Amino acid sequence: MSAIHFILVISLLLGWLLDLCLGDPAWLPHPIVWFGKAIATCERRWNHGNHRKVKGALVAVGLILLVFLFTALLCYLLYTCQVSLFVIFNAITVFYCLAGTTLIREVRAVFLALDSSLNEGRQQVARIVGRDTSELSAQEVRTAALETLAENLSDGVIAPLFWFTLLGAPGMITYKMINTLDSMVGYRTERYRDFGCVAARIDDVANFIPARLTALLMILAGQLFSFRRSLFSFVLKYGRNHASPNSGYPEAALAGILNCRFGGPHYYFGELFDKPYIGGNDRELTTEDMKTAVIINRISEIMMVVLTALCVWLLN
Repeated sequence: MSAIHFILVISLLLGWLLDLCLGDPAWLPHPIVWFGKAIATCERRWNHGNHRKVKGALVAVGLILLVFLFTALLCYLLYTCQVSLFVIFNAITVFYCLAGTTLIREVRAVFLALDSSLNEGRQQVARIVGRDTSELSAQEVRTAALETLAENLSDGVIAPLFWFTLLGAPGMITYKMINTLDSMVGYRTERYRDFGCVAARIDDVANFIPARLTALLMILAGQLFSFRRSLFSFVLKYGRNHASPNSGYPEAALAGILNCRFGGPHYYFGELFDKPYIGGNDRELTTEDMKTAVIINRISEIMMVVLTALCVWLLN
């Protein structure tokens, strides 16, 4: 193994351990916030008048290229000038780009809030989902939280590590820009349908392999809790039951492990989206289901970190 491969593996492990211990502290400046401000500024300035699709495409591609080129140049300069700074930068990038610990904390908080009142549960789940939560039942709040846990295992953990494997820190942080673009403008509502369509398609491509890899890792982790030999066929059957070509696969994996049902109609920005169901058992979800789902996430995350380290070590 060359020196650069050793450095990348060390940076990866340091960054992951930081996320494991700290999550995303509210007091710490976060590059995703900066990404969001840049996207919001561009959207306000150009999402009106004619040619919205072209303007949205230029914004998406421009921001993505800017982030990748800037990060790649910075990595090159740090590696050639001061290796220790290169290690620190890569570790901090991994730390910022992983969201496993924060996601688990937020989902646990939803279930704890529901123990106090339905209204507190609705308010808490609104922090991590884009749908209207004001009229959700307790079952729908729990479902929304677990759907988000599964979907964001892919977006917040597996996909960033996948792109780190392929393109290092520049690929990892560029993926976060792609994902942030999709989360802000990639909706099929009247306001974003044209402006955000290219950003949404780029996100679909960036997540195609990671989403399916996430489902596979969850199936492997799920063997500790469910010895159903049909888990793989369950994911193949229900993974396509989603408006996104990718999000349904990790959601289907968790629904199969928990033997429950996800999906159904939801309101986004005042518009009703009638999503198909994932799974057929409309049973009541419990705190024990959340605990199982959290363990599945953690095991899948650990497997992906090990896989990423091995790939960086052996393949780069």
